[in-house]
Amino acid sequence: MFVIAEKVNVITTSIKDAMKNKDKKPIQDMVELQLEGKPDCIDINLGPATKNGPEMMQWMVRIIEEVTDLPLSLDTMNMEAMEAGLQVVKNQAIINSISSVPERMEKLIPMAVKYEAKAIGLCTSEAGVPRDENERLENGYNLMMAFAEAGISIEDYWIDPIVLPICVAQDQVHALLKATKMFSELPEKPHMVCGLSNVSNNSAREVQGLLNRLYLAVLMGYGMDAAILDPNDKELMAVARGESSEYELALIGEGLKDGELDLSDPKQLAVHKTLKLFHEQTLYADSYLEL
Repeated sequence: MFVIAEKVNVITTSIKDAMKNKDKKPIQDMVELQLEGKPDCIDINLGPATKNGPEMMQWMVRIIEEVTDLPLSLDTMNMEAMEAGLQVVKNQAIINSISSVPERMEKLIPMAVKYEAKAIGLCTSEAGVPRDENERLENGYNLMMAFAEAGISIEDYWIDPIVLPICVAQDQVHALLKATKMFSELPEKPHMVCGLSNVSNNSAREVQGLLNRLYLAVLMGYGMDAAILDPNDKELMAVARGESSEYELALIGEGLKDGELDLSDPKQLAVHKTLKLFHEQTLYADSYLEL
């Protein structure tokens, strides 16, 4: 599992303020904190970056590379800012992300080739978020064909089938599992990545960790091999590295590994109840573990 650290994000108040004030210390402190979890890559999420985007991206890349040699994933809607970051980054970068929207494909795919960057292909289109697993597969396959036509190796990109919150889009959580399985069954399976924490966004704090861990475990069982997540969550990282009992239990509960869950064991019962949510066998509620 290739782990991309998620915390250098403009939506985080401390990061946003540090960017505004050009104060590198809080940003570098966040990077160094994440390095303690041993991720494989650091994400820099500038969001829209509508004001001084290119200058800001270059500044962020430079100050982060002062404290780490890990590869950087550059995430912004501002395509000029994206190229500015690629111009100064030291190691091979990741373009996060290229959606199945003609304008972004036409500009960002040649950019990936020019700067020898890896890429994340996001399964959204001009119609927006895909409605089901079939639209995810269609959008992702279009990206795969565009990458291949541009000469980008299948080893140099990931497909992101899009995680949505279970508390507002439970059907989409199930659709993503099916889409992941469908991508894995293609004659040439692409690498896949997801923004994991979206699944528990706005859920009750007491169940967020469990949702994240078990959803990651199930996705890994179906072929997901990268994730953007919190590397300082030790239990989550144990799942990502395949070193967690919850990972094993999730595979058993999915029928991907021989055995049966013991529903008299509270831990295994919690796994069982959570997996049923992912497949829409029960409806999500913050109190689902108590029901």
